[in-house]
Amino acid sequence: MPQASQQYHANGKLLLSGEYFILDGAIGLALPTKLGQTLTVSPSKENGIKWQSLDVENKCWFEAIFNEQLEIISTVNNDTAKILQTILLHCKCITYRTQLTTKLEFPNNWGLGSSSTLISLLAQWTNTNPYELLEKSFGGSGYDIACATSEQAITYQINTKERLPIVEAVDYQPPFSHQLYFVHLNQKQNSRDGIMNYKNLVVDKPSIIEQLNELTYKMIKAINLYEFCHYMEVHENIISQFMQLPKVKDLLFSDFTGSIKSLGAWGGDFVLAADDETPEAIQQYFQSKGYFTCIPYNEMIK
Repeated sequence: MPQASQQYHANGKLLLSGEYFILDGAIGLALPTKLGQTLTVSPSKENGIKWQSLDVENKCWFEAIFNEQLEIISTVNNDTAKILQTILLHCKCITYRTQLTTKLEFPNNWGLGSSSTLISLLAQWTNTNPYELLEKSFGGSGYDIACATSEQAITYQINTKERLPIVEAVDYQPPFSHQLYFVHLNQKQNSRDGIMNYKNLVVDKPSIIEQLNELTYKMIKAINLYEFCHYMEVHENIISQFMQLPKVKDLLFSDFTGSIKSLGAWGGDFVLAADDETPEAIQQYFQSKGYFTCIPYNEMIK
């Protein structure tokens, strides 16, 4: 009797607070998205592993074949194959004679976590610690790994002594969620470059982290849009000042009547927009600026 295929799913992510300071122990509010990535594991007659990656439109954008020593036998992209090889070499219990197919549920330039969802999927399949897998491949804080398997919002913090994640589920259902939107800036930000810039900063990080932690909890507890926007703007000012980066609202949306906050790695991917205008007016505003991906909070977040 032929062996059945197995399927795994990992959520995408958005980081509302904390930004790079999570690397040094700040508490971040992180949200799993409805869209993510799937991995289908099917038996194969061929030795080794046959890999195929599909994009959101079901088009194959990457293929590779690995033997049982995880050497690359053939591929359409050697750089991607080498990254994948590194991850697979650190997985625990790999089953060979296997066809692996990943499928993204969002465009890969959205920055919702094509890398973190991949790590989570392979960790689920091979029963490997996903945080260790992340550390040995892409690196990063790990909040995206926590979001990948969470069914609700979380606060995420790294224990700075032991470098272990502290993940707590949060019942985060803001009553003003219908007034929140995620707007894509038409470009992808390389978070690894941002992390390098952050690590080179010489600032009083403990003091900033204390301020950001307080703001994170205030954002979680905010009961109306006015309160939430105030905390958003204070948070944005702190990060802008200490990262020496301009605020996205000043750069692109200075005439927007509401509040706008950068998310995660500043300079690309999504921003959070908050305003009490009608959804039609919000969409129209961003379209007039050339930004056509404007997704209401309740459509994006789990």
